[in-house]
Parts: sequence; C-alpha cells; structure tokens
Amino acid sequence: MQVYLYAKSGHTVGLEATKRCAVVANALKEFEPILCTSDFRAGAFAKDNLGVKKYVNIDVVRNLHNMMHRGDILVYDTPEVNENMKEEMKEFCSLLYGIGEELDGIIVDESIYTKISNPNLEKTIFFGDDDYNNFFLEMAKNSEKLEINLLMGHYFFLGNEKIFANHFSNVIDEEEYVQTIQNSKYLLTASLQTALESLSCGNKPVLFKRDDKTYDEELINKLNLPVIESSNLKELINQFETIIQNYPTINNFEILNLDKMVLEIKEKIELFKKLTQI
Repeated sequence: MQVYLYAKSGHTVGLEATKRCAVVANALKEFEPILCTSDFRAGAFAKDNLGVKKYVNIDVVRNLHNMMHRGDILVYDTPEVNENMKEEMKEFCSLLYGIGEELDGIIVDESIYTKISNPNLEKTIFFGDDDYNNFFLEMAKNSEKLEINLLMGHYFFLGNEKIFANHFSNVIDEEEYVQTIQNSKYLLTASLQTALESLSCGNKPVLFKRDDKTYDEELINKLNLPVIESSNLKELINQFETIIQNYPTINNFEILNLDKMVLEIKEKIELFKKLTQI
C-alpha cells in the first residue's frame, strides 16, 4: 500500500498546489509518500527546497491509475477533479483526501517557515512562480528603478532576470525562496500561499491580486489580510508602503492540524500489513 500526492503544477499554473502537497508529504514522511506533479520541475523544486524525498511526473490526474494500485492512498490538490472522477477515485483508493475539501484550511509547514528574530530584508516583492504572459515583466518595464528586493518566480523565462535587474535594487534567485520568505519583514506578493508562509514566519505580507488568478476571498477576509489591486507597479509599491506604515492586525491565523489524517493513514497501512501477513 503506497501513499501518493498529486499537485497540479506547471509554467502556466505555478507551484501553490505543489507547496501545499509538500507540507502533507512531510507530515507523512514515515510512509515514504510519492509526490506526483504535472511538471517534472515542480517535483525537483519540492525536493530541493521543501523536504520532499520522492517525486515523479504525471501529466494529468486521470493518469494516476497507470502508476497506482487499487487500495493505495491519495492526497490531491487540483481543479481537474469533478464529482464523477472523485467517486471513481474513492472506489479505487482506500483513503482519499482533497486539499480544500477533506483537508480544508491553511496548509503551511511550520518546521520550514519558522520565525526569524531579525529579518535581514526590509521589503520584498514576489509576483508568483509563473508569468507565462509576461504580465509582471511588462509592469516592470514601465517602471523606474525601485528600492525593493525582487524574488524571482520558478517559471520566469530565462533571461528575464537581466531585465528585472534594471528595475529592482536586488534580484534574488528562486532557489532562495524559503530563506527569502523567512527573512522579508514586509512582503508584497500575488500568491496567497506565499502570504500564508510569510505569516507563519511572523512577517507582514500584503497581497496584490493578479487578473489571471482566483483567490480564496473567504480566507482573505477572515484573516484581515491587506489587499491591493492595480496594474501599475509604481502605484502598487506606493500602496504597499502606505499599508506597512500601519499594518493591520491579522486574525484567525491557524494552521491546519494534520494529525488526524496521519493517524487514519497509519491505521489503514498497519491493518493492510496485518492482513497481507496472514
């Protein structure tokens, strides 16, 4: 009986689902889970930066049955699954967990995103891991040089960092993602998952909404997370500066406890082992 995790990922999707699945994978590490991502580079990022041990590439969630055996356990984070698919997956798997469904809440690895007493980066901007249509690049091209750190996205096009260097005081490689989130006292980001990781570190993120993304408005409102909407980079930075001067109180920041899920999986695997030893 094997534990699998599937995360929708890619150059037009980003890594938010991969980051959440990596948290769950680490919680289940005693069972040697396998992370399946729809882009091989996403799995490599999770292994290099987020503690994941095993990963493979599966292009779409429907192809998991080519790898899995009946009775295996699956955790998934993808919009690909409809109700009919979910019923089929429930029938195939001995346990099934959907992130945002059975696992609903803030999913951040507190052992990775720990509090730093003296963050050494005052202000950082992180657009996201994907910018396939170069929205952010175009925003930056129309801006003067800004006194703020830029954390590069995982799927930014090769060579873009040279352009960004003309518009930001410091450009940080995406391989330093975790350290940068930990060490940025104030973070301007279009990724809600990254904002949650920043909060876990005790830092103060501001979310700016991308036109090409959807957001969990209920969670944003529940947290009282400050939000900006603008397509002009200079205007975004100005609003960011205003907000951090009087940063609001964050409410209800509670990371989802995965202990119940871990126990359920442990009991299922132990029962399977007993039955197969008879």
